[in-house]
Amino acid sequence: MLKKNSQKNKSIMTGSKLWSIAMITSLLAACSAPATTSSTANAAVSTTGTTKTVSVSESTSVKYADLVSLDADDTNVSWTEADSTMIKLNGTTATVTGSGAKAANGSVTISEAGTYVLSGELTDGQIVVNVADKGVVHLVLNGATIHDNDSAGIYVQKAGKAVITLEKGTKNAVSDGKTYVYADSSTDEPDAAIFSKADLTFNGAGQLTVTGNYNEGITSKDDLKIISGSIDVKAADDGIKGKDMVAIQAGTITIKAEGDGIKSTNDTDTTKGFVAIADGTFNIESGSDGIQAETVLVTDGGTYNIVTAGGSANAPAKVEEGPGGGFGGRFGGGGSMNGGTPPTDMGTPPDGEPPADMPAMPNGSSSNTGTQTGTNTTTNDGTKAAANTSSGTSATSTKSAASTSSSASAGSDSNADADNATTTTEEESSSAKALKAGTDLTVNGGTYTIDSMDDSLHSNSNVTVNDGTFTIQSGDDGMHADQALTINGGTIKITKSYEGLEGSIITLNDGDVDVTASDDGVNAAGGETTTSDQAAGTTDKAASDSTSATDTNKATTGATAATSTTGTVAQATDANQQSRGPGGMPGESSGNNELHINGGSLTVNAGGDGLDANGSITMTGGTLIVNGPTENFNGALDYDGTFVISGGVLVAAGSSGMAQGTSDASTQNALVMTFPETQKAGTLVHVQDSSGNNILTFAPAKDYQSVVVSSPDLKADGSYVIYTGGTSTGTAADGLYTGGTYSGGTQFVAFQSTSNVTWVNESGVTTARSGMGGFGGGGQGGFGGGRNRSQSGTSTGTTETTGTTGTSGTTESAK
Repeated sequence: MLKKNSQKNKSIMTGSKLWSIAMITSLLAACSAPATTSSTANAAVSTTGTTKTVSVSESTSVKYADLVSLDADDTNVSWTEADSTMIKLNGTTATVTGSGAKAANGSVTISEAGTYVLSGELTDGQIVVNVADKGVVHLVLNGATIHDNDSAGIYVQKAGKAVITLEKGTKNAVSDGKTYVYADSSTDEPDAAIFSKADLTFNGAGQLTVTGNYNEGITSKDDLKIISGSIDVKAADDGIKGKDMVAIQAGTITIKAEGDGIKSTNDTDTTKGFVAIADGTFNIESGSDGIQAETVLVTDGGTYNIVTAGGSANAPAKVEEGPGGGFGGRFGGGGSMNGGTPPTDMGTPPDGEPPADMPAMPNGSSSNTGTQTGTNTTTNDGTKAAANTSSGTSATSTKSAASTSSSASAGSDSNADADNATTTTEEESSSAKALKAGTDLTVNGGTYTIDSMDDSLHSNSNVTVNDGTFTIQSGDDGMHADQALTINGGTIKITKSYEGLEGSIITLNDGDVDVTASDDGVNAAGGETTTSDQAAGTTDKAASDSTSATDTNKATTGATAATSTTGTVAQATDANQQSRGPGGMPGESSGNNELHINGGSLTVNAGGDGLDANGSITMTGGTLIVNGPTENFNGALDYDGTFVISGGVLVAAGSSGMAQGTSDASTQNALVMTFPETQKAGTLVHVQDSSGNNILTFAPAKDYQSVVVSSPDLKADGSYVIYTGGTSTGTAADGLYTGGTYSGGTQFVAFQSTSNVTWVNESGVTTARSGMGGFGGGGQGGFGGGRNRSQSGTSTGTTETTGTTGTSGTTESAK
């Protein structure tokens, strides 16, 4: 399957000779590009041009308390009338009782530190805080409604800190107009209904409704903290924005924003620009990102209901390169057969032979000089340009578009003209992710219901899920990390996605993960190279991913398996694959990305590859169930390097055309079953040993023609019988049965296993080491790919045990 970058600039080439083009291209690439190796399995990633190595074990355990400290002023909600200045709002005027504030021209200006209690309604005026000594100003909203027709309702110009307390049992509102009047054309602040140039804290147990008709709802140019309260924000652009931080300890936050829901913006100090949430209830509908941090995003708990850009139903259609999502490393990708590659007699076509109308390869050397380049730039600029200047002393500004996006792509294919192929391109608009971090995204707990047009969880660096309950519908990736995606716990149900889990290094240590994806279920692919426009989610395509195939003196560069745009990408070394070829289609060569399954459970229902690694897979524990794909250009397992399993339970059912098993280096045994025809979804596959003990009873959720199973119960020299159909009285979880009795099935084959990876078809065990690999990234074999193929393309192996079909079996399933 195609190893997709987060940059959504994809193309598809269609034409009457697509197969021929692909095969010629892969052959030429294989003939001209040398294989590369690496002594490390770690993925190289880069965000600034300098390569960083991300280790498998790297994860983030940061919490809210590690980032946020509160002082007494942040939590102070007490006041007395005797110690406060009382401000009574009345239409376009106000009455001030006490010191430190004055009312004039419809506005109230606070010039001294202290506590100010506001009540009543101001229909067209402003509360201005301008404290020269940088003291703390405590504003208590005690049933106050504040509206300004042409500026912010509350404007903190200068103070050490402003604390707004929502008095318990009161309803309060602050709003602005759609048009602002500024002092001159160079002024663009304030631009939010509540705007502060100082640290701003909200607390209390009352209610506050904020309507930002001009631009933002609530903005702080320093720290923004919410300790408690019920806050409802509607905004023409961003809902709640803090520059140095947004810290939320608790409260009920409801946001409807045309731009981002909650965001931090400091991109010059790596210790700032974060969003940290301890708890709370969040209902966010945003046109762009739901919660977006320029640097770190941490959530310890809370309940989140997030819809971005109208939800996943509004996602642009994804268009892939080549049949079934691109040819990838396996089509012409080389490598000896090994335990991870199917025999030629495994089932229905494609059977490793080129189509009849494929043009003959030219004699002598040639190269594929076709290139593809693309950019996708998105801006999300909060600056409001002044317009309609009047009398040279003031400027009136109406809100311009909050976000703009532009994209351009250019591509050429030297073979396109010969076969009348066409190219179509799909561009993606601005970022509309649910949870998004510029650096690390860490989830320590909480309940998340997400329907996002874009990625649901996204980081330009690492994503770590330590706990939490997720129900996700995504128009793109369910969870995406440019570098490491680590899941240490939680319950994750991705009911809709383009790709379920994606990252340069993906590690499942614990948790219950269920993924449904129209493309790859799990994709361990190269990270992104990010630009300075990190907040908008812009990524640039790795450079020159096709020219390397034409230069025999250069190692592969710019492959999607790594994120450095200037570094050399080294492929993973496989000691068992001595004849590995140089990769496949440009940009899809094998790489050093990794997928690690150490515990927990992972269930995948995929339209593309089930597991797809531009590198290697290791499994030491847990339960892995894969359903799909159903078409032969993808595989349930798709990897470039090795799949070494030493523990856990693996069941992968899908099509047979590009099937792979586990690698010979595995210490846990595996069976790879291929059937002569497609089996219907729900048809049981049952494996038992010669004593009648249950090894596997499984009902795949999709049509299938191959099944890979690895279990601690399998022996390298055991005798086994495979049945299809029938019923089980056991308990099924994700199609995998435990307990009960299996009966009524038809014997498919009986055989004696001969190695730690045994391939079986209807005739028995086959020892063939030939056949083609798969398209789209799991890179082994293919036409001209360096695989040990016989000249005729037929199996050179032998059948050791012949099974008898037509008998039924009954067995007690293991508890």
